Amino acid sequence: MRKALQHLKSADPVMNRIIEVVGPYQISYREPEFETLVRSIVYQQLSGKAAGTIFGRLAEATVRGGKIRPKAILDLGEGGMRPFGISSQKGRYITDLAEKTATRKIQFSKLPSMADQEVIEHLTQVKGVGVWTVQMFLMFALQRPDVLPTGDLAIRNAITKAYGLEQAASMAEMEQIAAPWRPYRTMACWYLWRSLDGPALL
Repeated sequence: MRKALQHLKSADPVMNRIIEVVGPYQISYREPEFETLVRSIVYQQLSGKAAGTIFGRLAEATVRGGKIRPKAILDLGEGGMRPFGISSQKGRYITDLAEKTATRKIQFSKLPSMADQEVIEHLTQVKGVGVWTVQMFLMFALQRPDVLPTGDLAIRNAITKAYGLEQAASMAEMEQIAAPWRPYRTMACWYLWRSLDGPALL
């Protein structure tokens, strides 16, 4: 961690200032497993508090052996998730994930040995799981150090603000600004989120 911090601080004076203001790096990780991706789907486009309540209800109904299991989701079915506050669309996404995991089309055990792009291709087979969701999984579950989610609105806003851009940063501009952060772009993004006091929730 110290090496990464020193790299970011020396490579980019703007990032150095952000690091000094935000303070110690305190990222939290989750296990790279089925339950974590279910959580991500539930949290999509919801506030943290509302999503947490809904996810808690789902977990209470489907936890087996301390974890949410695909079979429990399939036994519950899409309709069984609606009383918890899960929309029909998200219910379909979670069911599709459970089906693909149960049939081993999705294999979480293989993800740690895959390259970032391979993980993206593997998990985006699931309905409702896009690149951004997988990038959050890479950062906060697989602990990949060099992920830059250019589709993340908060990251775009933080870069636009910190670097004094007149217009919202384009993806190309984000890539260019982030180039000196390599190979620690995940850490830089954590600091950017914290600079807005709005971290991503996995």
